Amino acid sequence: MNPSKPPSELRDALSALQPYFKRAAWFSLFASLLILAPSGYMLEVYDRVVNSRSHTTLAMLTLLVLAAYVLMEVLEWVRSEVMYGAAMAFDRRMSGRIFTAIFEANLKRLPGGTAQPMNDFRTVRDFLYSPVLLALMEAPVSLVFLVLIFAISPVLGWAAVVAALLQTFVGWLNERSTQPSLLAANRSAIAAQQYADGTLRNAQVIESMGMLRDIHRRWMDKQREFLGLQATASDHAGFYQAVSKFLQNTVSSLLLGLGAWLLLRNQLNGGAAYMIVGSILGGRVLAPLIQIVAQWQTVVNVRDAYDRLDNLLGMVVQRPPGMALPAPQGQLLVENLIAGAPGTQAPILKGVSFALQPGEVLAVVGPSASGKTTLARMLVGLWPAVNGKVRLDGADVHTWNKTELGPHLGYLPQGVELFDGTLAENIARFGEVDQAKVEAAAHAVGLHEFILALPLGYDNPVGREGAMLSGGQRQRVGLARAIYGNPAFVVLDEPNSSLDEQGDAALASAIAQLKSRGTTFVVMTHRTSVLSVVDKMLVLRDGQTQMFGPRDDVLKALSDAATQARQVATPQPSPANA
Repeated sequence: MNPSKPPSELRDALSALQPYFKRAAWFSLFASLLILAPSGYMLEVYDRVVNSRSHTTLAMLTLLVLAAYVLMEVLEWVRSEVMYGAAMAFDRRMSGRIFTAIFEANLKRLPGGTAQPMNDFRTVRDFLYSPVLLALMEAPVSLVFLVLIFAISPVLGWAAVVAALLQTFVGWLNERSTQPSLLAANRSAIAAQQYADGTLRNAQVIESMGMLRDIHRRWMDKQREFLGLQATASDHAGFYQAVSKFLQNTVSSLLLGLGAWLLLRNQLNGGAAYMIVGSILGGRVLAPLIQIVAQWQTVVNVRDAYDRLDNLLGMVVQRPPGMALPAPQGQLLVENLIAGAPGTQAPILKGVSFALQPGEVLAVVGPSASGKTTLARMLVGLWPAVNGKVRLDGADVHTWNKTELGPHLGYLPQGVELFDGTLAENIARFGEVDQAKVEAAAHAVGLHEFILALPLGYDNPVGREGAMLSGGQRQRVGLARAIYGNPAFVVLDEPNSSLDEQGDAALASAIAQLKSRGTTFVVMTHRTSVLSVVDKMLVLRDGQTQMFGPRDDVLKALSDAATQARQVATPQPSPANA
């Protein structure tokens, strides 16, 4: 085992289900042994009823075999329920962890940051009570049947062993033939699904610019690739399933014929009836293998899903619970910050440093691609730093437990995302809705009157991704969510990009109101409407600090620099023309 590789969480979670597997195995043992009931019934009818011609004996034997059938079905039902319980226990243990891992992988731009791992998790979970796993549990009982066949005749026993080996060989050939196509088909299906999801997210752009035909053509190409690979795998699997069934039927008949030959040579223990019993038991020895071969695609799918999940959990290691920290007051310190997008080598921020005291407001300005959005993400701890730290009250923001820090932090990204729910739920961050705090946040950004005019007021749904609201209204709701509960530290990335003059005034008023209560703000902006409430300014260019200091000093320096640049650019008259 590689000591640097963390232990497999999935393996540990499945190992914890051993009590379920053991109980289900015992039920499988007894249920499988009851499969011998028809053979026992047949032997008793031949031996007792036919010779004695007793109706009472026939009735009692029939009742006994019916009771065995009922008991067998009950045991199989209980076994299924036990394994379903195992699947639910696995779900309770791992579903939250998988969701968190997907979320973190998406933030860090790692493979697996999509909805696919949830489908993989469902595949692994459902496999725990699937017919193929239950067939695997019945495999040990085949050894019992094999011992009984040897008791009838060693020749029949070895014939059954050879048949089992041939069936195993067919399974191996099935695996070797279908696995490459199935794995490629699964990857192709995932790619097609992700492409379709991206298409739906951009439906308005596609429809408005007439891109649907070409987008559909590309999706169909991906879909045809998936279907072709799946058809190839299905053809191979179908061939080996047919071979497997042929082998099972042939073995039963051959064992019957071999039993008859042994009977004629007086080498069959138990007499003529056991010739039929040996044939039936031989078929039961192969039954689990037949079922596994028939559902081999399920085995390949679950193995592929397990590997993808295991890789995801290995990349996104679960954070240990850290020591609880006191609520922050809003003191911000950025130390020589070097950072870039996760998964890339090129730094976007190059040695940015500054400090803010509680209640100060910083405006970050600069041209496009200067690093403002990257800085915003770093300030709220979304991306890890290559070098340097972002500290809030002395604690590293990136490693701070976000569940603990979240109520004291506000963030409004450039692309405002609202979630399907009511206005009150979105503003309250989908936690417990404190109506007074919700209304206070809406008041601060100038939304209260608009919300009260809606048919359901604060209980009005926003629609999927806020579709019931305009761009400016979505931005105001996102701003209200960011300042909900008077957080100690708020980062706003282009908060007025969709606001009109009234919205700009409401934004400046909200910042001033929370600033007076000690909230620290960092505002990334291209517009000057919020500069009236700003204390300091940071000018970024190419990811580096060009200027930092009090607002008036920076504005004066920028004005002087612009004046000097204009003078340099203006051609001076020559002495001759003068």
